[in-house]
Amino acid sequence: MIAAILAPRLRFPLAVGTIAVLFLGLFLLYPLFSVFQASFLDPAGAPTLANYARMLTRPLFYRSLANSLTVALWATVATVAIGVPLAVCLARLAVPGKTALLALAALPLVLPSFVGAYALVLLLGRAGIVTTALQSLGVPFGSIYGMPGLVLTYTLTLFPYVVLPTLAALKAVDVSIEEAGQNLGAARARVLFTVTLPVVLPSILAGALLVFMEALENFGVPFVLAEDMPVLSVQAYKLFVGEVGANPASAGVLAVMLVACTTGALLLQRTYIARRRYATQARAAPPEWPARRGLRLGAALYCWGVVLFALVPFGAVIVLSFVRFRGPVSTGELGFDNFVLLFARSPEPLFNTILLASGAAAGATLLGVPIGYVLTRTRSSLTHLLDVLAMVPFAVAGTVLGIGLVIAFNSGFLVLTGGGLILVLAYMVRKLPFSVRASSAILHQIDPSLEEASINLGVSPLRTFFGLTVPLMLGGIVGGAILTWVTIASELSATVVLYSAPWATMTVVMFQALEGTSAGAAAAAATVLVVVAVVPIALVYRLLRRHQAALM
Repeated sequence: MIAAILAPRLRFPLAVGTIAVLFLGLFLLYPLFSVFQASFLDPAGAPTLANYARMLTRPLFYRSLANSLTVALWATVATVAIGVPLAVCLARLAVPGKTALLALAALPLVLPSFVGAYALVLLLGRAGIVTTALQSLGVPFGSIYGMPGLVLTYTLTLFPYVVLPTLAALKAVDVSIEEAGQNLGAARARVLFTVTLPVVLPSILAGALLVFMEALENFGVPFVLAEDMPVLSVQAYKLFVGEVGANPASAGVLAVMLVACTTGALLLQRTYIARRRYATQARAAPPEWPARRGLRLGAALYCWGVVLFALVPFGAVIVLSFVRFRGPVSTGELGFDNFVLLFARSPEPLFNTILLASGAAAGATLLGVPIGYVLTRTRSSLTHLLDVLAMVPFAVAGTVLGIGLVIAFNSGFLVLTGGGLILVLAYMVRKLPFSVRASSAILHQIDPSLEEASINLGVSPLRTFFGLTVPLMLGGIVGGAILTWVTIASELSATVVLYSAPWATMTVVMFQALEGTSAGAAAAAATVLVVVAVVPIALVYRLLRRHQAALM
């Protein structure tokens, strides 16, 4: 009798889990297995270890590995050093314009990181505006290319990964543990370093892990700034493009190494956190500190300085897109020549960007929201497997996934290469974890008793989900879908491997313009990408504010 009652309730989670496992198995695990398999095959298709032996004896491989890990580590240290104090100021001090600060601080995450890298080249490159001005004043200035430029770009674009989770954790700390430390005579600063920060360490490490993995697997930023410094993601792409035949073995070896590095970082972080206990009983969040005017002023200057400085490259590239260029050198004259040149070639890349991003964002939302619901409301071995599987894309670089999809679907039972569908599928896989986690976060704020009451009244779990739960989640779903859309529109790592001429996107146009030293067209393409990122966010935010006001 009990089994007969419970069975209908399990049908919906089982259906969602089955569809998700099939989708990720076919378009994530199978391509990754294809990359792994290719790394162990010779040109004739026979198993061999020669590919690894050849790559592991090349000094270029070790330089690429060392450079990638060094850049990722320095970027992680820099973002933590900047992001944690920023989060503390926003959580504990009365900083003017805190709401605006939070919105602006999150903006670098949805703006294309390689646009920021290109802006730094226009400003601080060998013929950059700032470089030329400094040299004319007799001030020596080194190159922005290489390690300094990479670390600076990652720091400016990825520090929100540390700020946002740390800020949320600081607001969730139980006020009693800080009061206990102060009652024992400890100064507020000592309580912060010995009590509060250790409690929020998991959130800091979670943000740091995201920074490390993004810096390790990013393709666009090192393509613009690395110059002659080899890094794994770029070398894997170059090997894949340069290898002849159906088995890109050398690229497969580097791809496997890249996945091993990101997976190793993920496991190391989880192992460290699992050995410690961080739970508190958050009865009340700590209030803002009663700080002196000088401290508040210093905190405001620091917060606004960091956030505005991070947005300078994006503002600069918009201004420079209206400056005429001769090759890579600006003339100082203003005009719309760059945009005329950009769209005179073809408006299709802009249409492709909008179409592919819309399709992939819709697909990731339609799949990610039910997955998030099942993971939040159901506990079983299947949901545990699904939870792990849904997070695997975090550890997979876009270039690696792109290479795997080409190997897996270039021939055989399902051929997808050369079309737009393979791009949509790659974007869906890459961004699915964001949709799943966003949906789970929203569902934690919705009382499960509402759904249980609906089901107990005879409404099926499927109808309850779409008729009750989804409307309650609608604001968060739309916001998450727009953020997914924006990040897909600026995606380069997988796109550069998978695109064909009819399906070129704005990121590809900028990529090609940079290869051809067409600085003006690249700046115009970068401006279009920034507008594509900002305008939808602003419109949806305004609509959601109106919707909330209408409900009140």
